[in-house]
Amino acid sequence: MEFLANNLAPIMFAGLIVFLLMGFPVAFSLGACGLFFGFIGIELNVLPASLMQALPLRIFGIMKNDTLLAIPFFTLMGLILERSGMAEDLLDTIGQLFGPIRGGLAFAVIFVGALLAATTGVVAASVISMGLISLPIMLRYGYDRRVASGVIAASGTLAQIIPPSLVLIILADQLGKSVGDMYKGAFVPGFVLTGLYTLYIVGIAIFKPKWVPALPLEARSIREDNGKSGLASLGILTLVSVGVAVYFGEHYGQVLGYFKGEAVSNVPLDETIVVSMSVGVGLAFVASVVNKLTGLGLLSRMAERVTFVLIPPLALIFLVLGTIFLGIATPTEGGAMGAMGALLMALARGRLSGKLLTQALTSTTKLACFVVFILIGSTVFSLSFQGVDGPKWVEHLLTSLPGGQLGFLIFVNLLIFVLAFFLDFFELSFIVVPLLGPVAEKLGIDLIWFGVLLGVNMQTSFMHPPFGFALFYLRSVAPLTDYIDKLTGRKIARITTGQIYWGAVPFVVIQIIMVGLIIAFPNLVSGGLGKHEALDTSNVQLDVQPADDNSAKEMDANALFGPADGAASAPAKPASASSDPLEAAAGK
Repeated sequence: MEFLANNLAPIMFAGLIVFLLMGFPVAFSLGACGLFFGFIGIELNVLPASLMQALPLRIFGIMKNDTLLAIPFFTLMGLILERSGMAEDLLDTIGQLFGPIRGGLAFAVIFVGALLAATTGVVAASVISMGLISLPIMLRYGYDRRVASGVIAASGTLAQIIPPSLVLIILADQLGKSVGDMYKGAFVPGFVLTGLYTLYIVGIAIFKPKWVPALPLEARSIREDNGKSGLASLGILTLVSVGVAVYFGEHYGQVLGYFKGEAVSNVPLDETIVVSMSVGVGLAFVASVVNKLTGLGLLSRMAERVTFVLIPPLALIFLVLGTIFLGIATPTEGGAMGAMGALLMALARGRLSGKLLTQALTSTTKLACFVVFILIGSTVFSLSFQGVDGPKWVEHLLTSLPGGQLGFLIFVNLLIFVLAFFLDFFELSFIVVPLLGPVAEKLGIDLIWFGVLLGVNMQTSFMHPPFGFALFYLRSVAPLTDYIDKLTGRKIARITTGQIYWGAVPFVVIQIIMVGLIIAFPNLVSGGLGKHEALDTSNVQLDVQPADDNSAKEMDANALFGPADGAASAPAKPASASSDPLEAAAGK
């Protein structure tokens, strides 16, 4: 019994692993393990009997957490957009735009995947939409099956790291940081990862051109009356818009200072990017509207089509991310505006129906309940785990690793990478991250940077063969048998599961490279965060009012939770000494 009492923390963690390997649901495994070892600890006098009285407070704390409201809002937004036809229009138009070059359809999938990630934040919606729409076209025109399946699955997982990502919300909550700061930190790395995907397709187009052929001339439907593509007009409009956006970005600080009436010396990078992009896109939209209404004919059909198709998702991105980055709205408020914007977009397209709304609300409710149940289970587990000094055991285990910060980061990323073969990002966030966060903070690692790093690493959980969820989503829509293409009448071979797995491997390697880049260049994350002025504490004065006897009694932890067995004579400890009910209950 003495061995059990002295090693309850590692035994408890091993017990959780056993529960998970036996196939029990994660939420119930966490809750059952926490209660089971909590009662054992009480019987062994390792934990006070009053410990479990802190549990209701923690569960009610989950229910009152406003940050978690962003999850159902962003989920509802993504599911409605998935069914509104926006992805179909984007893929068709961008596919026509990039079609004349080798790898054009793959570039279109990556570009649209990044746009969908910045609007939906839901991996399943992105992968399934692009799999249904793009995969048949890529197979029709001779794309290598591994490249086609890999680029669709990988582009869909960009919703994992590009804001408004659900995993970033969970990571911010578990690390005790602002969701807005987590979004700002992930903004640049998300698009750097998109660029790495693009470079990979460029390499294939150069060295394996037969794997990614260009669209044939007869497949390019958006053309002028004289047969020209109209790309020159679009190129000029793009150059003008980008030039105006860059110029505005360079002078954004001056513009901001003019409106504020004071000099602005430092503007966050993410805010500058969002506002400058909005100015450039707004200019292109105004030019297209004027050209269409006046019939001047200055812009081609391609230029007009691309502009009008891109405006709705870009407007939604600004409505959600722009308001968050500019400090106008909180992430929860941004999610609510995004959900309303998605409803209005679906209504404008004539796609909003009772059936669509019912399906979206049902799926949103299921996901929200799934998250809350896992969070309740993890709360039960963490309460008992903290009571048996589990965090100290983990801290001693990880801080003793050789190499300091770098050794810790290498070990943690290897651990997350291996666990991602078996657990999804929700489970990793609720089980592993709460144990790693305090250790990282003690080692002097910025938790926003650490959260983004873990988010990129957890993205591989969607791509790992054989358990990656993105691969399962793609398998559900990829052809299982040979079929006859309706347009060409040719027989198209099926896609095997092995081809999907091998197609994902290069993109998993790219994600690992991205993890290394974030460690090597921390400014990829911290460069998007605003610099806060240091607080001058030299003139701070504390005026403490003496508490009366009644106040002291109300603050007494024993008055809140009751005395522990055998500890009735222990000195009272004010509850204000710690915000954690567990520590008040345990008298620590």
